Amino acid sequence: MDFRRNYRAAAVSFADLVARVPADRWDGPGLGSWTVRDLVGHAVTSGLHQVLRPTTPDATPVVDTPEGFWAFTRTVPADVYAAAVHASTENARTVGRDLGDSPAIAVRDLVGRATAAVADARDDDVISTLIGGIRIRDWLPTRTFELVVHGLDIGAAAGVSFNLPEPALAEATAHAARIAVAAGDGTGVLRALTGRGTLPPDFSVV
Repeated sequence: MDFRRNYRAAAVSFADLVARVPADRWDGPGLGSWTVRDLVGHAVTSGLHQVLRPTTPDATPVVDTPEGFWAFTRTVPADVYAAAVHASTENARTVGRDLGDSPAIAVRDLVGRATAAVADARDDDVISTLIGGIRIRDWLPTRTFELVVHGLDIGAAAGVSFNLPEPALAEATAHAARIAVAAGDGTGVLRALTGRGTLPPDFSVV
């Protein structure tokens, strides 16, 4: 699969989704304590802003697979994780608010900038993340995953369809399975997907 093409497809679909959120849904419930606007703000940060970070050619990455990023985040101490969740919530609300009265226009502009940055970067260029450096080829599938998963969240909360191309959805779904394996949950997930078991309530691979 072409990780650049799938990212672009997810980003363009995300922009289309944001443009179709009804005006009366923006301040309504989104996910957990987040409103739809907060949720869009989080997706913008994780799926677009974080792709716009500068890259460093020939730097040494800390993980060498997309699923390695998520497996690494599951090893951090509970207090560090809790602080990161709190910071993410504050950021989501700030970014959502900063999208202003025309969020669709703001998101469309960010999608253009993010996809241009991706096109210009080399596969082995390293981008700085919260856990350290990661190669673009390993980082981008995690950002496609963010856009796909949160796009589905936004669509469900706002009552609109998320028209996602099949290759991008397939990449995100396969990525979730690889995360499960990397985190030690692969057997349980495979059994559940093949009708041979069930997953615990509120189970998540991330």
